[in-house]
Amino acid sequence: MQETKALASWVVNHKLGDVPDDVRKEARRAILNFVGCALGGCLHPALDATFRALGPYFGPSTARVLGRSERSDPLHASLLNGLSSHVHDFDDTTPKNYIHPTSPVASALFAYASANPVNGTDFMHAFILGFEAESRIGNSVYPAHYDVGWHITGTAGVFGAAVAIGKLLRLTEQQMIWAIGLAATQAAGLREMFGSMAKSMHPGRAAQNGYASAVLAREGFTAGEHSLEGPRGFAAVQAAH
Repeated sequence: MQETKALASWVVNHKLGDVPDDVRKEARRAILNFVGCALGGCLHPALDATFRALGPYFGPSTARVLGRSERSDPLHASLLNGLSSHVHDFDDTTPKNYIHPTSPVASALFAYASANPVNGTDFMHAFILGFEAESRIGNSVYPAHYDVGWHITGTAGVFGAAVAIGKLLRLTEQQMIWAIGLAATQAAGLREMFGSMAKSMHPGRAAQNGYASAVLAREGFTAGEHSLEGPRGFAAVQAAH
């Protein structure tokens, strides 16, 4: 099987008209919930510490961070949006795999959209595809993946962010395969971090790394062709006990 190629092809060729109305409605609700959570967490000490620690390393300040007056580059804005939206743990959760699916995807998309012109239709289409890809990949490794200690919001979330940003960048099928591979090799997050600020880093890093995966792939940065299904790929490695 060529699951990575099949997913990339599906994302690249997908049309918004294929999305049912009820799914679009739930996507809007998910975005509303995300924004509320991000605004609720934007002044948390975890955000202040991140600005103090990483602010000196920001690139050009072209992107906004939800709820904050400071600006940063889009990659760090993705991280910070992920932190704020998850730091209180009220962001949406899918019941069958325990993923908080919106935070990694929307954190990257809002950072991108604050620095680049994006219409609402394209934004929502990219969000839906990222959410779907993340959920499908999470389902494929759950429960073994979660039970052994991986935090599936971070590990699956990086795929959602990569797919969503890749869709906005109009990656080719080959570029999307690379983006998924680059996301796979950065999939991380440990449940041992629960109860600390580090837990909220997981969707933030997933957003940041997924965004980076898409822009790297656009420029021809290659990755393995079978990152999901290969014998040493994501599923085989991170669903093993």
